[in-house]
Amino acid sequence: MKTITLHLIFILCLILSGCGKEQIDSSPNTDAQGYTPPTKITVQANARVFKTLPFHDKQDFEDAQKGFIAAIPDLQIKNEDGFVWNQADYKFIKGDAPASVNPSLWRQARLNNIHGLFKVTDGVYQLRGHDLANITLIEGNTGWIIVDSLTTKETSAAAMELARRHLGDKPIVAILFTHSHIDHFGGALGLMTPEQATKNGVRIIAPKGFMEEVTSENIIAGVAMGRRAGYMYGMNLARSERGHVDSGLGKGVANGNYGILRPTELVTKTSTKKRIDGVRFIFQFTPDSEAPAEFTFYLPEKKLFCGAEIVSCNMHNLYTLRGAKVRNALKWSQYIDEAIDLFGEAEIYIGCHHWPKWGNQRIIDFLKIQRDTYKYIHDQTVRLFNKGYTPLEIAEEVKLPSSLQKAFNNRGYYGTVRHNTRAVYQRYIGWYDANPANLNPLTPTQTGSRYVELMGGADKVLEKAGDFFDQGEYRFVAQLLNHLVFAQPDNNRAKTLLAKAYDQLGYQAESGPWRDVYLSGAYELRHGAQEKGINPKVFKKVLEQTPIPYFFDSMAVRLNAKKADGKKMSIKITFSDLNESYELILENSVLHHRKAGLDSRPTSGIRLTHGFFMDIVTGEVKIKDLAFSDEIEYEGSLVDLGRFFSLFEKPGGTFNIVTP
Repeated sequence: MKTITLHLIFILCLILSGCGKEQIDSSPNTDAQGYTPPTKITVQANARVFKTLPFHDKQDFEDAQKGFIAAIPDLQIKNEDGFVWNQADYKFIKGDAPASVNPSLWRQARLNNIHGLFKVTDGVYQLRGHDLANITLIEGNTGWIIVDSLTTKETSAAAMELARRHLGDKPIVAILFTHSHIDHFGGALGLMTPEQATKNGVRIIAPKGFMEEVTSENIIAGVAMGRRAGYMYGMNLARSERGHVDSGLGKGVANGNYGILRPTELVTKTSTKKRIDGVRFIFQFTPDSEAPAEFTFYLPEKKLFCGAEIVSCNMHNLYTLRGAKVRNALKWSQYIDEAIDLFGEAEIYIGCHHWPKWGNQRIIDFLKIQRDTYKYIHDQTVRLFNKGYTPLEIAEEVKLPSSLQKAFNNRGYYGTVRHNTRAVYQRYIGWYDANPANLNPLTPTQTGSRYVELMGGADKVLEKAGDFFDQGEYRFVAQLLNHLVFAQPDNNRAKTLLAKAYDQLGYQAESGPWRDVYLSGAYELRHGAQEKGINPKVFKKVLEQTPIPYFFDSMAVRLNAKKADGKKMSIKITFSDLNESYELILENSVLHHRKAGLDSRPTSGIRLTHGFFMDIVTGEVKIKDLAFSDEIEYEGSLVDLGRFFSLFEKPGGTFNIVTP
């Protein structure tokens, strides 16, 4: 994933809430959100999974519980806006898998339910299950070295409170951010404030490019990614046997206040050595892998390897369903191979998600399986597209060999072979599959209306879709009825049957995100799309670190080109406390920005502080109140300023997905 996305981008979805008109399916046996029971075909499909995987192997459960010290039963973390984290939501996950959940995903959900404070080895502890990711504590000579800080201030503070209660109140002397995704740095202010970090000389260590990646792509594409992430993480779904059960990488994402601490040191190359509060570290620099800025590290005295997120106890994403730039599968595999060479004596593995592993041979086997999975997907996808196979054909064709299929720590609980092959195709070849019919196709609505007409009308489509549903052809039912729903979005019979097909596809999915995507689609077919948009206030502490030019890039992609057609304007914005001025230039329905020079001749301008600008960005100051504020000074024509800013749209992140 690129930049801040597991991450500021995908976490934006957490603030999206609410739903549209109630259209709950009131058929018998539906649950509170309208989900239908698993069909006989789904029950049989999930039962077959038991025969294909070694469910008798309990090693992961032993590893996940090893070193347990303490936990907070029914862990609930709240702030003024409500629940930030509610572990109690997942109490239903116990015992054998219900028929409405793929038993392999259920197994992963049970493992991710194991939470609390754990001792990994002498001087190394982990806090797991307080958020999507882990906090690791390494004991130095004088205090704690913290590895990653969870997603939110609230979850980070609660986790550290548990640690201090059982391990003592030692000072934090260093913080390591393994990579540029928000579930690994967003909770930094729950550890300390920037002022405390500076005063106490806390070392904050991150990979090269960390701050740039943290503050880049989300500003441009965050609205769309946030909306899509609502599907990927099942934000509107009940936590239940027919709803969200797990995200594969962890239970889910926390919803609170996000922040960041600026690094004081950067890791720029592999084999960098540092002594941190008496503890020796050897770093591996792994950019452009799971994150664009990332490192792993090794503690030679403890023979402990931290794989950050280039390895984890599931198959990861080469492409994330919320949308992001695809990842480099070949580099990813090569970094894991390099880690085997560099740290091949490791006796302990820890990750920034999931549970540790002990024993050299087990760790090497684990790393090799992960290494070879990404390389296999890469190589076989390239082999097939060089033979002319299209993305969908490749996804259908590529299957992992049996040697890579059987390990639970390599299953597609988060990423999947099917969508990872398409990511490799996209990285090399792009969106076009070379078939002229797909070069300039009609829109879904245009296509849908023509298909429905050719198939004899809506009733005929529904009749055929019902037949295919009874045969268990849920993938085809979804394709078929998607045409009808886009042709006739008010056809409730079509939406009801399509939602039922999505139910069954979700129940059968081994991937947590795939399950959530299908069930979120079903939810919105029954209830309507969400009506509330994004509230950026909780990201203020992160946004404050974002370079000013990124905000102007964001303005440029919100320009309504039709309204701007024929207009030519220039506006100067001066940040009085930063002693910086920028000129925004509009011509040819395109907005450019640059540092204002002596030759700048804007038609009007504004002068304000960076802090007040952030209040405007986060909505704490409303645009309509600006004309009466003493915090802003105007230059030139207020009318021109009004005309200029009226050309920009404010996307709400509430667009439809499963309907036109």
